Amino acid sequence: MEIPLMSLTLTLILYNLLLPAGLVFMLPGALRKMRARGGRWSDMSERFGSPTREKQAAVAALPPGAGRLWIHAVSVGEAGIAIKLVTRLLKQRPASGIVITTTTPTAQAMVQEFAARHAQQVVALYSPVDLPWVGLRFLDLIQPSRIILVEAELWPNLAFAANRQGIPVAMINARLSARSEKRFRQLGFIIRPIFRMLDRVLVQEPSDTARFAAIGVRPERIQHTGSIKFDPQGAEADPAQVERLRAIMRQAGIGEERRVILLASTHNGEERLLAGLILQLNQKHFNLALLIVPRHVERAESILNELRESGIEALRRSAVTAPAAFPAPGLPTLLIDSTGELRAWQCLADIVIVGKSFLAEGGQNPAEAVMARKPVLFGPHMENFEALVELLLKHGGAVQVPDVKTLATELDSLLSDSTRRLRLGEAGHAALRAHEGATEKTLLALFS
Repeated sequence: MEIPLMSLTLTLILYNLLLPAGLVFMLPGALRKMRARGGRWSDMSERFGSPTREKQAAVAALPPGAGRLWIHAVSVGEAGIAIKLVTRLLKQRPASGIVITTTTPTAQAMVQEFAARHAQQVVALYSPVDLPWVGLRFLDLIQPSRIILVEAELWPNLAFAANRQGIPVAMINARLSARSEKRFRQLGFIIRPIFRMLDRVLVQEPSDTARFAAIGVRPERIQHTGSIKFDPQGAEADPAQVERLRAIMRQAGIGEERRVILLASTHNGEERLLAGLILQLNQKHFNLALLIVPRHVERAESILNELRESGIEALRRSAVTAPAAFPAPGLPTLLIDSTGELRAWQCLADIVIVGKSFLAEGGQNPAEAVMARKPVLFGPHMENFEALVELLLKHGGAVQVPDVKTLATELDSLLSDSTRRLRLGEAGHAALRAHEGATEKTLLALFS
């Protein structure tokens, strides 16, 4: 069935009338975030279709033709999925040339580091603003044989331009919560023509199949492949990176005798709340240490001040350049103010607590900690990972608590029982076997 042209035209007209106003409204906040997270003014010009000459030359030097792909990943989580997919792809198709675009500076730094290791095959760019002429510039520059969108960001103007040029657009690792489906269905007359343009949608969970069909994706183009992020194959942390971070812990005075609790991807207020709880537990268990990996590293200074007010003197990971000693008998605490290391830090923890699940909604992804066979705990707000949480809880592979008081009880129990910690970690890892092979299935579905 063809895309209804009248409906699509009306959708694009409405979208392009509203888009400039939306960009003007969001620009001040976007600029603040860009500067706070290490972005540069030249990055903004790249987003409007003018990469530097060096980057344009790097793209032009990529292998041309059917092997050239454009993969878009919004933030750090999506970038990790893209890197995992591309790593496997380059082993199978070494003649591929790939451009990975990201939206956030932290994701861009992560992809640039990966691209530097594959300089002849991968180029990292900032994603274009979805103005019609900007997307066309990127298509002319990249000349992709296929566009691959990681998870759920779909740009109407770009999808339309690609569709007109006969370039298939696929969405991988796609997921759609019940709440998002309801919201999209309320805007069905606008949303359906856009999703109708997708050539292929590869979903994480069987329930996602019906949800994407309900918002306009053609059912025959939807396939359940599982989650690349949850795929245990190829998800191991870099052993060399783990050892480097272990050395930093020793240098910071956190020795092997310590039981390490990691707060992963925390949001505003959670560091103070959870660190205070662990400080109290340290009075009973004596030999604890705390690692804090905030979701946004630009908050590091304010986090240090909050911890200090709570009686915790933390060290910044970037400041550990010589052997240091924490004031006894306090709680040794290391604040991780670097990016791209969370997976490795989780390998060094004894227990992982997932952020954004206590004082904000949505939660953060617990999969990497689970794949590292660590006992994982999270609060009541894990709305963005409903299917994964349900899977883990069903198999006894994680602990969800309703509040901080219950978290204290569960932590006390786990710290007192090494057998339970081991059992919880192994059960979580076993639960993720439902997604084993998802990366390979995704590649087969894209290129078969």
